[in-house]
Amino acid sequence: MSKSQEAQREFADKDDAALSLEERLRRLEEILLRLEQDDVALEESLGLFEEGVGHVRDAERILAQTELRVEELLSKGDVQDMELD
Repeated sequence: MSKSQEAQREFADKDDAALSLEERLRRLEEILLRLEQDDVALEESLGLFEEGVGHVRDAERILAQTELRVEELLSKGDVQDMELD
């Protein structure tokens, strides 16, 4: 089993919803590094690409939810402006 397949299995074993943004970005970097290698079979490339697309979509969802939360906090007036010296 290749290192890429081991990493793929490790991430598959984790609950996909439980992955943090940082873990998703780390895995995307691993996928990119593997896809850049010359010895990647077509089937493995397709599987890695599919996994990567899923991580990108979930990362975008996480960021959108975070942005909404920040906007909610700012609109409630819970945040005060601070002057920095």
